[in-house]
Amino acid sequence: MITITCFGEVLWDVFPTYKKIGGAPLNVALRLQSFGIDAKIISRIGNDEDGKASLKYVKVNTIDTSTIQMDSILKTGSVHVSIDKNGSASYTIERPVAWDNIELTDLAIATVKSSTAFIFGSLVCRNQVSKNTLLNLLQYASYKIFDVNLRPPFYSMELLLDLMVKADFIKCNDDELLEICKALNFNATKITEQLFFLSEHTNTKHICVTKGKYGAVLLYDEQLYHQKGYPIKVVDTVGAGDSFLAALISQLINKKKPNEALNYACGIGALVASKEGANSKILDLEILDFLKDS
Repeated sequence: MITITCFGEVLWDVFPTYKKIGGAPLNVALRLQSFGIDAKIISRIGNDEDGKASLKYVKVNTIDTSTIQMDSILKTGSVHVSIDKNGSASYTIERPVAWDNIELTDLAIATVKSSTAFIFGSLVCRNQVSKNTLLNLLQYASYKIFDVNLRPPFYSMELLLDLMVKADFIKCNDDELLEICKALNFNATKITEQLFFLSEHTNTKHICVTKGKYGAVLLYDEQLYHQKGYPIKVVDTVGAGDSFLAALISQLINKKKPNEALNYACGIGALVASKEGANSKILDLEILDFLKDS
């Protein structure tokens, strides 16, 4: 049985008129679960109303909550989200919150050991406790997937490089790739050149770069795969990259051809961007119809 464990923040995305549960690792886990993958999430929430609502939501979506820790002091995380006229999101992330304090436990170690893959991001490393837990858990992971997901000012290039070197698969967007390459004194402007440079520099053979409405490019076992994107009317981009990653990994881990996996992932990402919030429901028939007609 395929099991994928996600590590990091569980929080609430607070929009001007409503709020929805989120956090990149949870968004990925929820979407993986919807694809029939046994998804798990290692995180920490507060002993408050938002924390209770988080547990309830995760349970309703049939994800095991045993690896979600409860903090008696720090509150459940939240992020204030602003959407511009193009549907692009910007974030104000509260701190300190419960997911800054994820502890290393025997259950967390056992969960990672038994997983087919382990997905993590950079934001969770803004606090030393969660960072140390992540670095310890990486030692037990069979296949390590790093979703770069930069959120200024909560990262350093030293941290990113360390995590990329440890990863078997790196996912980032084109702006993040450019920033990383410039920091490493590589100034080529073509994405493909940047991709091959990063692959060689980090010794990572699997890298995917998303390009918003222009699709994505995937480097997989020394082969490049391109997808030009799907035209959709954007409602908001919150969680679109998370669903893209979940779709891509679910396909690749089930041995789909890389070009087919990339096409599917771009379709899922576009569908999510056409809906409100990170974890909108997408029916199997809707996916098939969208991919067929696009």
